[in-house]
Amino acid sequence: MFKGSFPALITPMKDGSVDEDSFKSFVDWQINEGSDGVVPCGTTGESPTLSHEEHMQVTEMCVEVAKGRVPVIAGTGSNSTIEAIMLTQHAEKAGADAALVVTPYYNKPTQEGMYQHFKAIHDDTELPIIIYNIPGRSVVDISVNTMARLAELPNIIGVKDATQDLARPMLTRLAIKGDFCLLSGEDGTAVPFLAGGGNGCISVTANVAPRQCSDMQRAWREGDLDSCMELQDRLMPLHSALFCETSPGPVKYAASLLGKCTPEARLPIIEIAELSKAKVKEAMVGAGLLN
Repeated sequence: MFKGSFPALITPMKDGSVDEDSFKSFVDWQINEGSDGVVPCGTTGESPTLSHEEHMQVTEMCVEVAKGRVPVIAGTGSNSTIEAIMLTQHAEKAGADAALVVTPYYNKPTQEGMYQHFKAIHDDTELPIIIYNIPGRSVVDISVNTMARLAELPNIIGVKDATQDLARPMLTRLAIKGDFCLLSGEDGTAVPFLAGGGNGCISVTANVAPRQCSDMQRAWREGDLDSCMELQDRLMPLHSALFCETSPGPVKYAASLLGKCTPEARLPIIEIAELSKAKVKEAMVGAGLLN
């Protein structure tokens, strides 16, 4: 069972290419700062605009740097089932601990179509699969009933829930018998998600505040609610600022303020506006990440 804080890793870019040195250094820093695992090639990692070769390269680099110190949950999703199978099989061969597979975006499949999509991926790999349910980007939402059906497949082990529906973790937990990993995909509601039975968060904010995000999750697990709530309050303005424009624009700028990478993203994501930069910097100062 995965639990705690898992940064949805940015993919540093330099002059239009993946910045390998910055990425490797960034993964190592995340682990040393206490992140409970790392998630390359998700939405925050700009997976839609990585080539297949780059996508596989980033996964391989992440596994190489992690060296088994923490789990690597590799993003392998696509709106093409064949492509998702290929990327999941690669992640398995590369040594990832699990795959994060997003719901098929743009196609708008039915519930049965989504079930068959994930079942096909499941049947063609041995890697544990975490379903990534994010209706705001994919325009489809896996129902609790469909999730429960998928959970009957032995290697479908959990969900990254970015629905922002705080009843969802409770309904999912009640519908699924046995262990099923419930990870929030939304920083602002990470603590309420835990209260609903969640196990952790795949986080954007953890890219720049890994220690605080990990400490917040750990405080909850240890029953230290005062510390957990203090950290939630400190981080909440930062959660908001990192979505003042389309992600990962703001979080890449925030990471650049820490000297971790350039603020460069790949089109159609662009560097954020000056007003947005001021918001992000103010939130970083408020969270104690900058002077």
